[in-house]
Amino acid sequence: MRPFKEIKANYYFTKEDEDRLLRLKPFMEKRVDRVVEALYQWINATDAAKRLFKDESLIKHVMKLVRIWFISLFSGKYDNAYYDSLIRIGQRHEKVGVEPHFMNRAINIIRNACVDILCDELDYIERDQYIISINKILDMNLDIIISAYIEEEVKGYSVAYKAKSKVVRFGEFFAQLTSFSLIFGLIMLTGAVIYLCGRDLYAIFTGKLEQTIITALGSILILWVMLELINTEITRQKGGKFKISVFVGVALVTTIREVMIATLKHDTLEFIGALVVSVLVIGVIYWLVKKTEEERK
Repeated sequence: MRPFKEIKANYYFTKEDEDRLLRLKPFMEKRVDRVVEALYQWINATDAAKRLFKDESLIKHVMKLVRIWFISLFSGKYDNAYYDSLIRIGQRHEKVGVEPHFMNRAINIIRNACVDILCDELDYIERDQYIISINKILDMNLDIIISAYIEEEVKGYSVAYKAKSKVVRFGEFFAQLTSFSLIFGLIMLTGAVIYLCGRDLYAIFTGKLEQTIITALGSILILWVMLELINTEITRQKGGKFKISVFVGVALVTTIREVMIATLKHDTLEFIGALVVSVLVIGVIYWLVKKTEEERK
């Protein structure tokens, strides 16, 4: 399966689309019964679709799941968890024998129902942009679900593909485990930095005031950077972008702290001068990286 970021980029699915869909949530939740009813009537009117359902209770169960899925279209939150849920839908459809043709037809019915709802709720001037956003999210859903369906179907015929899938799943699991370990390690290091800050603050009242204030300030800067590292990793786990600037910032703050400590220790001018040059170089690199990241937003 392609990464979710790549799929969203291919459909030009932007933050503006997410915001528009979220604004539609009250309308769609209020009219969700109309969407479910349209799908229910199509199933009952189509012999091939009716054969997929053994009894009325199964149809009602499926319609309940459709209701949950439909409301999630307008949650405004489209992260890796959302992506995984769509993959599971595709895999489940393959197991129960729901052919891609029926998925395409169902999405078409839901698309038409959404347009009808927008015609009732919005005027024609602002309606177009909302319809475009709905089309994007529905097309992405269909793309992911059918791709997962085909991938699951291929697994049943190819031994090599099964082996590859197991290796990929293990790799994904290992990557997730490593990421969690990284977050846990950052939390442990942050705890150590908090201890360091506490020790420096305590030293302010027991040692040389001018020296310990500078040292405590350096420790607080490092604590700030550690919090940024944790937030960056958590954001990445939720599907956000990886920010190199944070790691450059770690080097910058660490070097600044070394300059302050070296000045207090009255180290040689050559050593302090080398640290100052390092701060300038890293500062320029940080500015360039930060500027590049902002331009890519």
